[in-house]
Amino acid sequence: NCLGIPTIGGDVYFEPTYEENPLINVMCLGVMPRERLTRGVATGEGNIAVLIGSGTGRDGIGGVSVLASQEFDETSADKRPSVQVGDPFTEKLLIEVCLELLERGLLVGLQDLGGAGLTCATCETAERGGVGMEVYLDRVPLREPGMSPVEIMMSESQERMLAICSPENLDEVLGACERWGLTATPVGKVIDGDILRVLSDGEVVAEVPASSLAGGPEYDREAREPEYIKEVSELPEDLKHPEDIGETILRLLASPNICSKRWVFEQYDHMVETNSVCLPGSDAALIRVKGTSKALALSSDANGRYCYLDPYMGAQDAVAESARNVAASGAEPLAITNCLNFGNPERPEIFWQFKRAVEGLADACERLGLPVVGGNVSFYNESFSEAIYPTPVIGMVGLLEDIDHRLGAGFSGEGDMIVLLGNTGPEIGGSEYLKVIHGLVAGRPPRVDWEAEKALIGFLVEAARRGLLNSAHDCSEGGLAIALAEACLLGEMGARIKLESQEDPHMFLFSESQSRAVVSLSPDDWDRTLRLAEDMGVSHEVLGETGGDCLEIEGLASLTLAQMADVYFHALEKSVAGAHH
Repeated sequence: NCLGIPTIGGDVYFEPTYEENPLINVMCLGVMPRERLTRGVATGEGNIAVLIGSGTGRDGIGGVSVLASQEFDETSADKRPSVQVGDPFTEKLLIEVCLELLERGLLVGLQDLGGAGLTCATCETAERGGVGMEVYLDRVPLREPGMSPVEIMMSESQERMLAICSPENLDEVLGACERWGLTATPVGKVIDGDILRVLSDGEVVAEVPASSLAGGPEYDREAREPEYIKEVSELPEDLKHPEDIGETILRLLASPNICSKRWVFEQYDHMVETNSVCLPGSDAALIRVKGTSKALALSSDANGRYCYLDPYMGAQDAVAESARNVAASGAEPLAITNCLNFGNPERPEIFWQFKRAVEGLADACERLGLPVVGGNVSFYNESFSEAIYPTPVIGMVGLLEDIDHRLGAGFSGEGDMIVLLGNTGPEIGGSEYLKVIHGLVAGRPPRVDWEAEKALIGFLVEAARRGLLNSAHDCSEGGLAIALAEACLLGEMGARIKLESQEDPHMFLFSESQSRAVVSLSPDDWDRTLRLAEDMGVSHEVLGETGGDCLEIEGLASLTLAQMADVYFHALEKSVAGAHH
């Protein structure tokens, strides 16, 4: 919040497997004029490496090296990494001075200091530029006396950037930093050859090929399918469904993985800079691109339970859902980033999970034509030899050409038609229904039909552009029943639903089949919408109409908006309060 960056969306996902090892993945989106693109690269022999920002302390030393080399157990208290000391105000100043330096064309390259601090920043910029670098540790501003060369090079102190500039521009760079009240110090220079040379008090304390550090070794590890996969792949044949479907919907709405995350996002500023168009709680967040009619849509998705049951298909489901969420806002999916969270890759079963998930991501992005523009990998997420579920988190960005064509997830008008797009199959493997109602984590996660998925995404984008739809909401956790309930709650509008076939209503209502969305539209637009759906090969089924203050599923359930809201909007807060007591 102190940085003036709105938190416009996100997700919270609960499973017992994360209790000892919770994950926090963050995606940040920036906008720039294309001509201002600057890379983290060092070029030009004799150019200067300038360290800008906070002093270097012992905070964060061993952060990445501890996390990337061992799991946690009862002896880990003294091993846990020192947490970096954050100073958001200094960070804001650092951002502003970097933007000024780039605007004035004073820099050759610019790199942040993240994991392993100066070590990574120097070797990576050098390797990208095909050069070497000399680093002078006695010039690095320190926050603590007596730091060793290793500590200075490995510190992960925050609010620091490494800028590469020519000797001619050095004074202007230092002057700009001084005006912003930031320390800026020349700590190295670009040299010829593939060498990272570190000096302390004039003595060489380390000399290593920069490319060997930046590139890293390649491993061909053993991958072996875990034994548990066979045990959990089949569902029990004698699964007895509860008779009260209304009560089942309420129980699912109260699930921490489905209920409103309002308790979380209300603690953040999502309106700063006044560019936020769609507030948290919808399928995708929308941020206005100032000076244009365009908006950027963002979504983040993951389902560790799916990936536990089938890492390949689970990863594909995450990509498909994230793209569908963006499309449901009216935007065209453009690209993804990711954070791949796994256990210890030295164990063949964990490496198999990782390998299959990466293959699933690659195939999914190829099918949707989406580049993977960034991401990272977090290994060794284990406690007491128990690994987390394999958890690839997908961050998706999309483009809405005209902000007036945006769609929300909630029903918005009385008497609108409610239509289900896509086909529903008997796919409750790994579902929230199976976990919450039956206490089971089993079966195969839903399979993605990529032709159907691409058709649905294309339809949602085009229908939004033509102004045919009044709302759109994807079907994911909890299936159709939860998608309908959420659309009612988010729009504060009831719905009357009649299912064509009630042979297996539980499967139809709670299956988590992919490539589906619930849309609402004016009856006057139905003929044009139907033609577009048929032209694009999107299957459809009219479910009913909006209106009233209840979700009525004829012959099966009747829930008032007040009943559902009391559960949906307060379940997480009650759960957290219970945990505190």
